[in-house]
Amino acid sequence: MQTESFTHSADRQSRTVTEHYSLLYEHNCAVLQLASPDITNKLTLARISALRHAVAALQAEAERGLLRALIITGNEKFFSAGADLNEIALLTGPEALAFSRQGQALMQAIDGFPVPVVAAIRGYCMGGGMDLALACDYRIAAPDAIFGHRGASLGIMTGWGGTQRLPRLIGKARAMQMFLLAEMVPADEALKIGLVNQIAADPVAAAHAFSGSCL
Repeated sequence: MQTESFTHSADRQSRTVTEHYSLLYEHNCAVLQLASPDITNKLTLARISALRHAVAALQAEAERGLLRALIITGNEKFFSAGADLNEIALLTGPEALAFSRQGQALMQAIDGFPVPVVAAIRGYCMGGGMDLALACDYRIAAPDAIFGHRGASLGIMTGWGGTQRLPRLIGKARAMQMFLLAEMVPADEALKIGLVNQIAADPVAAAHAFSGSCL
C-alpha cells in the first residue's frame, strides 16, 4: 500500500512510502531510500520496476527545475545486497536477458539523470547494489560500509554496467582484482582507491551538504 503527501511550494517537504522504497522531499532535494521487508534491499524484478518508475517521475521534476539533487540510500545495514539470486535461478534464458536489460535501463536512467545523484551508503553495498552506486555521480560512505562484487565466487557476473563503470573509476587492474577475487572492500580502502568520494558518519546528511554546494 502506498501513502502520499505532496506540496508544490519551492521549499516542499513531503513523503511517499511503498513496499519497495520511500521517497522524501526536503528543500528541493529528493531522498530515495530503498526498502524491503528483510532489510537487504535486494534488486528484485519488482523493485527494479518500481525504482524505474520512481526515477522517471523524478527526472520529469528535475527537468522542470523542481529538484536540485537526488540522494539514493538504504538502511543502516544494507545499501543493497544486489540482485535476488533465488529469483535469478528460476529465470529462463530470455527472462534473464530481459532482467539484465531492466537493470541496465535503471542504471542508465540514474547515470543520465539531469541533476547530481548522490549515493549515501551504509552497510553492505554488493553486486547489483554496487552497480547502482556506481551509476551515481558521487558516493558518500559510512565508516562501516562494505563494497563487493561477489559474482565470481558463484560463477556469475553482473550485467548492469558495473564491469564498465568500475574500471573507469578505479582503473582496470584494481577493478579486475575486485571482480575476479570477489573481494570485499571496506570504506577506508574504497576511499583510497577512488571507489567513494567521501566518508561520513551520517552519509545522508553529508549528501545534503554536498547537494547544497551544487547550487
